[in-house]
Amino acid sequence: MSAMTQAFGKGGPAVSRIGQGTWNIERAQRSEAIAALRRGLDLGLSHIDSAEMYGDGRAEEITGEAIAGRRDEVFLVSKVLPHNASKAGTRKACEQSLRRLRTDRLDCYLLHWRGSYPLAETFAAFENLRTEGKILSWGVSNFDVADLDEALKLAGPGKVACNQVLYHLRERAIEHAVIPWCEKNGVAVTAYSPFGQDDFPEDRSAQGELLAEIASTHGASPRQVALAFLTRNPSVFAIPKAAKAGHAQDNAGALGLQLSDDDIARLDAAFPRGPKPRGLPML
Repeated sequence: MSAMTQAFGKGGPAVSRIGQGTWNIERAQRSEAIAALRRGLDLGLSHIDSAEMYGDGRAEEITGEAIAGRRDEVFLVSKVLPHNASKAGTRKACEQSLRRLRTDRLDCYLLHWRGSYPLAETFAAFENLRTEGKILSWGVSNFDVADLDEALKLAGPGKVACNQVLYHLRERAIEHAVIPWCEKNGVAVTAYSPFGQDDFPEDRSAQGELLAEIASTHGASPRQVALAFLTRNPSVFAIPKAAKAGHAQDNAGALGLQLSDDDIARLDAAFPRGPKPRGLPML
């Protein structure tokens, strides 16, 4: 396993620690979005994340076109919406996602967030899909520790492959309890919106200047530094969206970036994680 990949969950496959998100990618020019995803694949960003919710399936369609002929290069993830997560609804949603993605399988399938259907029902559907080979693993998204405890109790150890959660420099709440829980139980953590929602530090701010200073010492960009910081923990992956090939190339530059202990300490001080929140932040 290289420094650019890590195990996706306990005993899971080696997956690129920096991947490609597709939330809102349908808002970009389609040809540019497809070119960006393909450029990311060329550079080793093999972990691609989508969801039936994104653009009402259009993001999956764009992803499917981008990976056509290259499916075996990709660790492909999608998500079922809570209101579709009944036993029958999960199967139907998965099969529709597979059609849009032009593939016969997902490497991991997630419950997007908790809804009204019992977790036991959704997980039973996941297990049936896994037995049939339509999904190779499954997990959850936007789960706090209490939810994870319930999921582990229902599914047993080694079944929940991933928890996808909000995580960026200015939102580090998951470091209090979620990341430690996932580490202890062999669950991969995938950071969505790793640059925040229009919340990346401005160049002339103190935080932005620190990122630029650290970046210059490594011949890197500030965003590469941010991604390297977020994935400093071996259980954490990040899935930044790139709707342009140049952005995908910049994101890929974080794969080989190793921050020093001093870099990490300075970033930790500049972007304090704050007190433990009452609830899990999510978008």
